[in-house]
Amino acid sequence: MSIRYVFTSIQLHVQNVEYMFGIVGVPIIEVAMAAQAAGIKYVGMRNEQAACYAASAIGYLTGWPAVCLVVSGPGLIHALGGMANANMNCWPVIVIGGSSDRNQETTGAFQEFPQAVRSSIYGRPGASYIDIAGDMVNAKIDRANVRFVSCCPPAPVSQADSREITQAVRLLRAAQRPLIIIGKGAAYARAEKEVRELVEVTGIPFLPTPMGKGVLPDDHPNCVAAARSRSLLQADVIVLLGARLNWILHFGFPPRFSPHVKIIQVDLCAEELSNNVRAASALLGDIGAVVRQSLALRSTLPMNYYTAFHHISELLPKDCIIVSEGANTMDIGRTMLLNDLPRHRLDAGTFGTMGVGPGFAIAAGVLEQTQKSAQRVVCIEGDSAFGFSGMEVETMCRYKLPIIIIVINNNGIYSGVDPKTWKEMEKMGDMTTIAPPVTLLPEARYEQVMSAFGGRGYLVRTVEELRSSLQESLNNTQMPSLLNVLIDPASDRKQQEFPWLTRSNL
Repeated sequence: MSIRYVFTSIQLHVQNVEYMFGIVGVPIIEVAMAAQAAGIKYVGMRNEQAACYAASAIGYLTGWPAVCLVVSGPGLIHALGGMANANMNCWPVIVIGGSSDRNQETTGAFQEFPQAVRSSIYGRPGASYIDIAGDMVNAKIDRANVRFVSCCPPAPVSQADSREITQAVRLLRAAQRPLIIIGKGAAYARAEKEVRELVEVTGIPFLPTPMGKGVLPDDHPNCVAAARSRSLLQADVIVLLGARLNWILHFGFPPRFSPHVKIIQVDLCAEELSNNVRAASALLGDIGAVVRQSLALRSTLPMNYYTAFHHISELLPKDCIIVSEGANTMDIGRTMLLNDLPRHRLDAGTFGTMGVGPGFAIAAGVLEQTQKSAQRVVCIEGDSAFGFSGMEVETMCRYKLPIIIIVINNNGIYSGVDPKTWKEMEKMGDMTTIAPPVTLLPEARYEQVMSAFGGRGYLVRTVEELRSSLQESLNNTQMPSLLNVLIDPASDRKQQEFPWLTRSNL
């Protein structure tokens, strides 16, 4: 059999290469013909540079390299621009060039093809080059002497150092104005599911780079592309997901960025970490895997408002009646708990009255019971707000109104303290002079109030407990339920641009 057939129909086919772009000439005309005979799609171009651009774009769009076929000399030189572009964009591509006849030495080029595929997709993707000597194209070989090499396996998925993950989570938890920048590396990694979960669980706004657009929709409520300059300047912690601090992002330098910004950088390429701006946390690994690591660690820590509301919003029926009151609980809930129908939301309203929630929920529950609408009534309360009218759970139990109360419990008004801190304060003396006025008793067992009257009470500390208890409550149409959701006492809403309504001089 001909060597060109072995090379194209067997080696390219075994390596799962489907597309070839190029301009043929001596000695690679037969290579293109053999590729077509093997079922590979060949697209004849008018310039080698454009052919290489096209082949590299296939690599980005599919995650597997295509081939750019060129002749030696000027053909290869023209393709160099596309190879350089592929390297800078981190896109896999294989360039095959024809050259003059070999001398008498044999180089074993057949077995080098899997290595070319591996080199183009492993680690930081880029261009690989294979040279075919002219006399090899039409030479003959005994099939029995051909060593067939298996397909190159997909690139291994690597995780980041666990210590760096811990540092990254700490930085994000302490951030006042965090920002996620989504680069084309996140698109290439096909990490859209993980990135969406990161954004929606944390509530952090994101900014896509030009080719990072679409990993999350441009119309996503957390997208701040319309305020790009302001977002970059005011962010105190920035997460780079497959994005580089190059000219597109102004190199990460002032005045476009804060001089005090902390960078959390996720990248496959070690050489890219801390480029231009030293990373406060450098996460070397696959973007999807690293984000999953971060979310897994975060799940072992207390939830914040955004985590709790994200999972609540995923389970609530679209036709449910939402009652909400509190400070941060109501404010954040207005943006994260969405309504599809009119007159299906009741909150503190114009007068900003606290204590209205249970009464509103009972009214909605009585109407639902009378009209037999099968719509659920869900009352979401801050722990402080629940204290105003919490005993109305007895009314709900007395009339068997299947209202679901969710208390978002952060141990205080706006913020509280954890049990350990509370105990330390108690040792210091009179709590009336020591305890901050915004604090409430840590981890108060509000769910037991509901249980005392015959309803279902749930103490919730984790995402798993939140989802399971809420689903059980939605399935239960015979009695009211109360979910006491313990969140991080230091959890707060994102900093507001116009905080006149909630401003304090403390």
